[in-house]
Amino acid sequence: MIQGSFALAFGLTLGAGLATGIGSALAFLSRETSPKFLSGALGFSAGVMIYVSFVEILPKAHSSMVDSLGPSLGEWAAIAAFFAGIGLMAVIDSLVPSYENPHEAHRIDALYDASQQMAYRKLLRTGMFTALAISLHNFPEGLATFTATLKDPSLGLPIAVAIAIHNIPEGIAVSVPLYYATNSKAKAFFLSLLSGIAEPLGASVGYLLLLPFLNDAVFGLVFAGVAGLMVYISLDELLPTAEEYGEHHVAIAGLIMGMLVMAVSLLIL
Repeated sequence: MIQGSFALAFGLTLGAGLATGIGSALAFLSRETSPKFLSGALGFSAGVMIYVSFVEILPKAHSSMVDSLGPSLGEWAAIAAFFAGIGLMAVIDSLVPSYENPHEAHRIDALYDASQQMAYRKLLRTGMFTALAISLHNFPEGLATFTATLKDPSLGLPIAVAIAIHNIPEGIAVSVPLYYATNSKAKAFFLSLLSGIAEPLGASVGYLLLLPFLNDAVFGLVFAGVAGLMVYISLDELLPTAEEYGEHHVAIAGLIMGMLVMAVSLLIL
């Protein structure tokens, strides 16, 4: 099963990472985007990730850990891994300066306004730091998509789509300052796309490190950590950004729609 699912898992992870290129392309096509659409899309992504984390991924992790370690130790291990995933993303966020943090909300038009006031070197530094920050965030996200697909292929597609949606504004955040610094759409697009490669890279490294140890207990630990990671991303990054870009009710409607689509897709699959 593991070998048969590898190509699918890697392909979905690669596609989710390359979604940064979509954001970069959108930034070049128009200086104006639809805030409501972006807000709803980010809310939708959060809904998918929150629902699948609590309804599907965490219960699977709990079941695997209990089967491997017994009821008491297995339950405690699953809970510990869940909060460890949250802690990992919190530490990563704390290491990234707030302005360069791709998940700190910055309006697209504000990026353009700021770029007109900054000097060349500061713009270039901003773009490069943003690309680095996104790569840092995308690494564990790639592992999340990959391991979820590897364990249960029916989970891979919705998770990949959710992560891809929230990678689009990251592509905008990278490409805009780099374009104004270099005056080259090609360079800005390439660096934006390159930052998304961290997702399949994270998947590859995680796979190589975990391959000798893959069993139900390891899958349970990774799954619980992935659930925590996705919940943190949704609550700390996606929803606040959705609120910043658009209206409160639009973000919540997207959130509920994401949960509904995820629920129906899990029933169908």
